[in-house]
Amino acid sequence: MIDTPLVSVVLPVYNGERYLAEAIESVLGQSYRALELIVVDDGSTDRSGEIARGYGARCVRQPNAGTAAARNAGIDCARGPLLAHMDADDLWEPDKIDAQVRALAADSKIDAVSGHMVEFHSPDLPEEVRGRVRAPRERMPGHLLQAMLIRREAHDRVGPFESRWRIGQDMSWSMRAAEAGLRLLVLPELVLRRRIHAANKGVTAREHAHERLLIVKAALDRRRGRT
Repeated sequence: MIDTPLVSVVLPVYNGERYLAEAIESVLGQSYRALELIVVDDGSTDRSGEIARGYGARCVRQPNAGTAAARNAGIDCARGPLLAHMDADDLWEPDKIDAQVRALAADSKIDAVSGHMVEFHSPDLPEEVRGRVRAPRERMPGHLLQAMLIRREAHDRVGPFESRWRIGQDMSWSMRAAEAGLRLLVLPELVLRRRIHAANKGVTAREHAHERLLIVKAALDRRRGRT
């Protein structure tokens, strides 16, 4: 019998009413029950906050400040020794958290556990967009925050998300985690289904795509500063 530490799930949302209920249900439907769900409503003007409260989630509302600031606000409210991040449009497999808690309990040297993921076109995605945005059918290692479970103390070693980036905040944080030497285990199990839809930032925020290059440059600059 393993311990059942509290897992704090942080879910930022901005005008995400279309898919939010499905995302929340995939969190609340986990076989692992020691969860707290923290939904950070990042200044939504739709029914996102109402939907979250309807599921009994802890709902934190803030003026619109971006995904990074919303994730940080949720972490500030988290009570558990384990952290998980979720997006308002993705889906977790029912045994995701249970498998990952067991993996962390089995090896105290592991800082975080991921798994595998698949992408899928949302049924409401227009055909003209579907043809431009690829969703691979095969499983792939889940190197995304939504696929991960991490010890809170390890998360704190990396530090908060950088709100200066419009997109790529998760990428920047993951690169800093690698620099900090966090030890990540990738399980063979499928843990995440990532939805591809017309409002994905990769589709709607193309004018900010150059920020990914700036994030890589910032990482290279940090590396040069240590040599």
